Amino acid sequence: MIISLKRMLAQANKKNYAVGAYNINNMEFVQAVVSASEKMNSPAIISTTEGAIRYAGMPYLKTLVYTAAAHTKIPITFHLDHGRDFTVIKQAIKAGYSSIMYDGSHLPFKENVRNTAKVVRWAHKKGVSVEGELGTIGGAEDLVSSREIIYTDPDTAKEFVEKTGVDALAIAIGTSHGAYKFSSTPTLDIARLKTIKKLTKLPLVLHGASEVPQYLVRQANRYGATLGKARGVPDAQIRQAVKHGINKVNEDTDLRLAFLASTRKTLVKQPSVFDPRKILGPARDYVQKIVEDRIKLLGSKGKA
Repeated sequence: MIISLKRMLAQANKKNYAVGAYNINNMEFVQAVVSASEKMNSPAIISTTEGAIRYAGMPYLKTLVYTAAAHTKIPITFHLDHGRDFTVIKQAIKAGYSSIMYDGSHLPFKENVRNTAKVVRWAHKKGVSVEGELGTIGGAEDLVSSREIIYTDPDTAKEFVEKTGVDALAIAIGTSHGAYKFSSTPTLDIARLKTIKKLTKLPLVLHGASEVPQYLVRQANRYGATLGKARGVPDAQIRQAVKHGINKVNEDTDLRLAFLASTRKTLVKQPSVFDPRKILGPARDYVQKIVEDRIKLLGSKGKA
């Protein structure tokens, strides 16, 4: 069942848990997310970036997600992540996405407000939810990158929500995109988060919150990767963020690392294998395990 982000996060906001938004590019990732969500009885947000759309094509991605939704009882939100191209956003609304994230975080405040409000008008006419973003979280992922972290100002967030009518707000409290997030252990600004939540009362979103599990980094490196000093956000800080108002957490890097680690291991340990099912199947299962772990961390287990 495909549902809007607004409906998905209403319960999360009320009952104080978060739902993972899992970026997908192919069939194996969709299968991993849905299988994990079924096993954990958790709702799921399945996201595609503009980069994923360029890679796989919107019709293919839609078919994968809608086919999965037709064969499961868990609620699924089909979400466009970091939409910046108005043409792609309009196509996504028309194609059947139930949620759009318009990313105007790189723009001056007034322009971000103006563009986000425009997307809200387009989307709400079709019953599609909109996530906005205020502040920048730094790092690089897919087609989105920023050199600096600009923390979200609470009063400005309140004004942004009132002027745009967004259904959810992505904020910057110290996270960063990608696997190479930090030179030292990060400290999320929980006090800032609590103030933003109090002022907006809206479902809040955390991007760039991957854990970057070190066992995945070690395994990938053991079988030929050169990941260097990849570092993420500790689970304890994610729990605190959820406790104090985060209701959606984007998940991408950890899934990619699991897929990479498994694929490299298979190719090294079984060099005679040429059947893609024997390469991609174990990688899919490894991604599923990571999704299950994140569901438990975010508190959405049993909430479907």
